[in-house]
Amino acid sequence: MGIFSKLFQKKENKEVVKERDPLSIEVGDIVVYDLVDYEVVGKITYRQDAYEWISYQLLEGRNTIWLSAEMDDELELGIYKSLSLSIQKPYPQQLKHEGRIFYLDEQGQARVVGEGRSRNVNGRMISYAEYYDEAEKSFISIEDWGSELEASIGYEIEEYEIKVIAGS
Repeated sequence: MGIFSKLFQKKENKEVVKERDPLSIEVGDIVVYDLVDYEVVGKITYRQDAYEWISYQLLEGRNTIWLSAEMDDELELGIYKSLSLSIQKPYPQQLKHEGRIFYLDEQGQARVVGEGRSRNVNGRMISYAEYYDEAEKSFISIEDWGSELEASIGYEIEEYEIKVIAGS
């Protein structure tokens, strides 16, 4: 009976659906935000000493946004878009954008690990500065990649505002 049961046993090929959360999103996943499906095409992990935060490059058509995720005392998420802003180092204490004043919150350096479209930044050391507006509703992030300063503007979101669909 043992030989026949092994020969005629049905093999089950159940695909395991991987659970994702904002800190485990991978390139190729889909993030649904504001009723739009975005493909995760890039991922940058920033490391400053023992602290780590992540930015995911989300693409829908020609529209690119960034989802940031970090675990501080609690999960913090933000949506960022590129911003044309003329800024130079050293980072100023205040920035003015569209009539609002943004105040320097923190600055530092981090080593980055890039994946997907962001793999070309892998291993770089960057400097950054984070600013918040008077109402603490919007944020400006500045990153110095060596050849240029990149700026983006963003705002906090809640975890329930996104849905992650595993791509593999």
